[in-house]
Amino acid sequence: MSTLRFGQHIIKATAVFLQTELSFALVNRKPVVPGHVLVCPLRPAERFRDLQPDEVADLFSTAQRVAALVEKHFNATSLTIAIQDGPEAGQTVKHVHVHVLPRRAGDFERNDSIYDELQKHDREEEDEPSKWRTEAEMAAEATELRKQLNST
Repeated sequence: MSTLRFGQHIIKATAVFLQTELSFALVNRKPVVPGHVLVCPLRPAERFRDLQPDEVADLFSTAQRVAALVEKHFNATSLTIAIQDGPEAGQTVKHVHVHVLPRRAGDFERNDSIYDELQKHDREEEDEPSKWRTEAEMAAEATELRKQLNST
């Protein structure tokens, strides 16, 4: 696996748990809920409209596969799947990405609060390294998810 880019960020291979011909899935350094992961096209396209049809198809089939994995692995009963497409939609990294968040009853007092949390979770002014997970924590989660994928 070569070095992957996620917008302005270089992604360590240890954080990636799935790579297809056109997409990759990685664990999140600041998950909104346990199991919050991202699925991205390999090519760093800024907006959803910039993707080619084959990239859209691969991105969504990969997101579907990842969604099933994290729902099962994190004992969730539902999922929130979201794309923030453009700055006014809350996109902070200029690279299309699908958020996959495992959900459970009562995980938020008001169900739609997840969107508020998603909106603010990557804002630069709140982007304090002290709130990030360690590389070791991220690598351990990615390794576990990789194992689960390989056993299905």
